[in-house]
Amino acid sequence: MRRFPGYRAAAAVAAALTVLTMSACGGGTPSAPSDSAPTPVFGSGTVGMAPDGAPPMTTMPGMAAPQGPAPAGPNAVSIDNFAFAPQTLTVRAGTTVTWTNHDEEPHTVAAQDGAFHSPGMGAGATYTFTFTKAGTYHYLCSIHPFMRADVVVTP
Repeated sequence: MRRFPGYRAAAAVAAALTVLTMSACGGGTPSAPSDSAPTPVFGSGTVGMAPDGAPPMTTMPGMAAPQGPAPAGPNAVSIDNFAFAPQTLTVRAGTTVTWTNHDEEPHTVAAQDGAFHSPGMGAGATYTFTFTKAGTYHYLCSIHPFMRADVVVTP
């Protein structure tokens, strides 16, 4: 059999690559556990903190931050499962309505006539608006325009 020039060097490189591949892939002889292996540490008090010690951001810029538990009651609208509930809310003029996003996705509350428009609301965020004039306000989520509902304001 004829061998090409550099055959021995090529064979040596191939053998070295095989050994490296076997050791990187877990092949070969298993080694005993080492007493000096690092121990993972969970729950450090500084995880998520900015280098200057500022608290971590909880929302993306331009999105409303969660504001605690949403008020329950007749003037509250829930955003859940990509829908506003109730679909139609009737209130008297001067009433403040609170929308709360219970979805994991951001949503907005935007009147079709431009009377109000919330910022993007992340999970748990709320938006309030006080209705001072009687009328029917059609609104939607500007991110998901298929989400639509109404607020009917009576005198």
